Amino acid sequence: MSAKAKSTASAKAQTTVGLISLGCAKNLIDSEIMIGCLQKAGMVMTPEAELADVLIINTCSFIDQAKKESIDTILGAVEERGQSRPRQKIVVAGCLSQRFRQELPSLMPEVDAFIGLDQITTVPELIRGLQAKDGEGEQENLVTATPKFIPDYDTPRFRLTPSHTAYIKIAEGCNHPCSFCIIPKIRGRHRSRTQESVVREAEALVKSGVREINLISQDTTYFGMDRWEDARPNPRSGVDSSKGESLASLLRDLDQIDGDFWVRLLYTHPAHWSDELIETIAQSRTVARYVDMPLQHISDRMLTAMRRETDGAYIRDLVRRMRAGIPGLTLRTTFIVGFPGESEADFEELVGFIHEAKFERASVFNYSKEEGTRAEKFPGGIHHMTRKRRWNEAMRALQHEFEEFNSKQVGRKLRVLVEKPGQARSEMDAPEVDSTVFVPENLAVGQFAQVTVKDWRGYDLIAE
Repeated sequence: MSAKAKSTASAKAQTTVGLISLGCAKNLIDSEIMIGCLQKAGMVMTPEAELADVLIINTCSFIDQAKKESIDTILGAVEERGQSRPRQKIVVAGCLSQRFRQELPSLMPEVDAFIGLDQITTVPELIRGLQAKDGEGEQENLVTATPKFIPDYDTPRFRLTPSHTAYIKIAEGCNHPCSFCIIPKIRGRHRSRTQESVVREAEALVKSGVREINLISQDTTYFGMDRWEDARPNPRSGVDSSKGESLASLLRDLDQIDGDFWVRLLYTHPAHWSDELIETIAQSRTVARYVDMPLQHISDRMLTAMRRETDGAYIRDLVRRMRAGIPGLTLRTTFIVGFPGESEADFEELVGFIHEAKFERASVFNYSKEEGTRAEKFPGGIHHMTRKRRWNEAMRALQHEFEEFNSKQVGRKLRVLVEKPGQARSEMDAPEVDSTVFVPENLAVGQFAQVTVKDWRGYDLIAE
């Protein structure tokens, strides 16, 4: 056989894989890891589902809307396969398969395999096994009851984000008992990576040209604390670094990396903030003066019902301490309205707090009753029209504060990271969820630039 013929035969023998990634940035990293492992195994990725020998759907099931999107995507893929690609294998991964690991196989017999969080690095072996079967074969369900996996700095990964920005998952799972949330049952207990592992990954990213590192997990502020002997520090009295690694010690190490970049904190929990962490951010060269801290409510009644481990007085004091300790801080938060038992007084207190705290970035969610959560069976459900009205009112309050804040930015000089020609993000803006700074189109994409704000439109700024 000629060399050309051998090459053609080898190309035909390669497995082609398509991947659809749904959900949040944490799920995106799982997709990136799967792609990295597939490429390392010699498999070829394709963005066109109809060309794939195997189609992986990495699902989300955090709330009903995400669950519906995941199910619709799976059923759509099954229908398309039946019409035009009968030999294609379909693999369902991610939170939906993890959450409903016992129910899905019988509900979706057309799916060839279900995998959970523990199988994302072994997906090439699964695919080889599926292809080795004659005919349709038996459905595979490899989802483990309690996931244990966490990535390391050398875990294969192919980034799907722009070359100048990246996410680092510093921990997996969650220990919080929030009554509205299903994530701990899906992702398991909190388990942190080592500080060395995170720093080595960050060093490699910066060396490759990344200008923005977004630290994520279900609760970034709990980083390292799961390995302490006393795993429940008192945030009011500060964190004793002698106990072991913490988010503060991680940020200090990241600050030593050579290069011009931002480190951004996403998904922090108010219960684990400390004066040490506030001081560390204030003194850091690289950490953006931006904090994402979902608060969910301010009413003591609602915080207790939600099992948020904080009360209104603590939250107000924490916000005050953060603003005093970190000059120029941008605070992003989220709230839930329409939670079971929420009274008009509770809601009015929340709206008052929005105006009082003047969050620079925020969003509001309508309560979604999730199967398997404590709140699922709570009495005092709120009528859907009342939930809608409260959402509208809370969003109007937030919009008022955003517009007042943006009007004060006119004339201000900002350092921005250029995302694409004519569009950038400031230190105040996380990828995907926050505002855009419109800039001259000749600024280099993927680089920092200094601009001056000359106007604003709604949530966005216009600069020159």
